Amino acid sequence: MLENNKHYTATVTDYTADGHGVARVEGCAVFIPNAIAGETYTIRIEKAAKTWAAGKIVEILEKSPHRVQRECPISSGCGGCDFWHMDYTEETRLKAQRVLDTLNRIGGADLKEMPILPAPTCKEYRNKAQYPVASQKGRVYAGFFRAGTHQVVENEACLILPPECDQVKKIAIDYVNHNKISAYDENTKKGLLRHIYVRQGAVSGQVLVCLVVNGRKLPHPDDLIQRLQAVPGFTSLVLSVNTKPGNTILGDEFITLYGPGYIEDTLYGLQFRLSARSFYQVNHHQAQKLYESAISQAEITKNDLVLDLYCGVGTITLAMAKAAGKVIGVEVVEQAIADAKDNAARNGIENAEFFCGDAGKAALELERQGVRPDVVVVDPPRKGLNGDAIEAICRMSPRRIVYVSCDPATLARDVAILKDRGYHLKNAQAVDLFPRCSHIESIACLTRESSTHSMKLHPSPFEMIKNGQKTIEMRLYDEKRQKIKVGDTILFTNNATGEILKVKVVNIHRFSSFAELYANLPLLRCGYTPENVDKASSADMEAYYSPEQQEKYGVVGIEISL
Repeated sequence: MLENNKHYTATVTDYTADGHGVARVEGCAVFIPNAIAGETYTIRIEKAAKTWAAGKIVEILEKSPHRVQRECPISSGCGGCDFWHMDYTEETRLKAQRVLDTLNRIGGADLKEMPILPAPTCKEYRNKAQYPVASQKGRVYAGFFRAGTHQVVENEACLILPPECDQVKKIAIDYVNHNKISAYDENTKKGLLRHIYVRQGAVSGQVLVCLVVNGRKLPHPDDLIQRLQAVPGFTSLVLSVNTKPGNTILGDEFITLYGPGYIEDTLYGLQFRLSARSFYQVNHHQAQKLYESAISQAEITKNDLVLDLYCGVGTITLAMAKAAGKVIGVEVVEQAIADAKDNAARNGIENAEFFCGDAGKAALELERQGVRPDVVVVDPPRKGLNGDAIEAICRMSPRRIVYVSCDPATLARDVAILKDRGYHLKNAQAVDLFPRCSHIESIACLTRESSTHSMKLHPSPFEMIKNGQKTIEMRLYDEKRQKIKVGDTILFTNNATGEILKVKVVNIHRFSSFAELYANLPLLRCGYTPENVDKASSADMEAYYSPEQQEKYGVVGIEISL
């Protein structure tokens, strides 16, 4: 075990998901910030555990050609950026490698390389800023949290933000100090101002200012509005009421103090209305490229129904509406759905519908209503898809899933789950929306691996399926049916008439015995219950197949859809 405060020699060979260097010292993994792969250092151990340690660079013994002079004077202490110490070539390489390794290791993929779309610039690309506020010796200031803490690091200007954002921050802080407005204290839960939030339209230039406050009123609002007139594009001032303790930035209530309470911007040739809570990619140029790639991989036709889960204000949904027959967007934030509907109307798009609700629950409800999309697009938060969303998607059995992800680990986890449900990872691409930061966006395209099977049925069960009274075929899971998977097609032939019925497999339920299957019939939504199932048939099946056969092969319920 390594010792705290002791010096060691270490060579970095890899990176963590947070961009820290990884070295092996005496068999222990050591994580080192501000490091570059291939460099050798003298490090000091800051914290030592049994299997890992945190180190700090004391001296660079062998320097990488990718190390550069930092352009940001506070980047080593500020928690906003991670890579100002290396050139952009190395940054994009490590990001692409991270997506590749994660999909192969966790997702079970066998990708040989990972293309990445680099950003054209590393400066002034963010269209949104969220500045935490603090005070010291009676003076209020704003900046960004130091990495891993809630200590606010003050800064004059942030290189990845447009100058208008820092101008708003300075004006707001001057106003706060002039009017003796207090900063919120996380420990005492007292103080008014919590965050300064700024959003700018990359094309429109419009600026939305939102002050997050521990209350419902702002002293002397006219003073602030007058000061903000100096900001080019200033359009709206909004209060976000957040009186709850915790890390959540925006509250649930918004009070407009000036302007319409939103801004407008253009993306993918479409006009969008953006309120404070609207999800909108922070890098406009790269978002355009991201959506172009997603739409290209979706391979949408004019006959297609597209379902967009986690649709936000409808950016991807409305962009895909141009190519699809119909699009449906689902989002949990009410204001975002209101914005999405408004965005569809202002762009003259009539083939789009939007529903407010949890993505998983809404998708299950749509599936119950018989919605069968040809393409499903998902852009979930960092935690990835929940179980309901995956279940609904697989039941709907789209031919293609386009997964836009902000976390390679949860993307890989979901790719592995979907692989077991009959979806194959066709391709993937990394897109750098966050230059100088460790986050990386990626797109994965999954296609349904489908086969067609033929089965003969007696007239009675054939008619039951035809009439929609039975949606599950129950048989011993023998060698033939082991080849059936979600997304496959089954052609049932009526033994008596020769009529053929074509169905899709939307789910497969496996059990160890017929007794277990019958006990779970209500959960299978097949129209049967343990009370009305054909007891004689059940007994026959139990008698025909020995317990040993049932345990060896299992029993399957194949859920089908006409």
